[in-house]
Amino acid sequence: MTTFIPMKTVGIREFRDKATHYLASGEILALKRHGKVIGFYIPVSQSDELEVQQAIKQLSVTVEAALAESGLTEEELSQALNLSRPG
Repeated sequence: MTTFIPMKTVGIREFRDKATHYLASGEILALKRHGKVIGFYIPVSQSDELEVQQAIKQLSVTVEAALAESGLTEEELSQALNLSRPG
């Protein structure tokens, strides 16, 4: 059973303009550019091993939710998030 972790979606420009607010809020964010998800921000309060493992688990759940909501396959999502290729 997958647990849904709520996340807010924000545009990259809004994230840039309000980065201090978002970084302090502790919210999980999906970042979009031109209407497409380009990345995720998942806050980690401490960088110990347990925190890192929890962040990875949260990322997994968030990616699963993004796949379910977008209808994309894993490969399509991977290509959409490939920042090494032009827009």
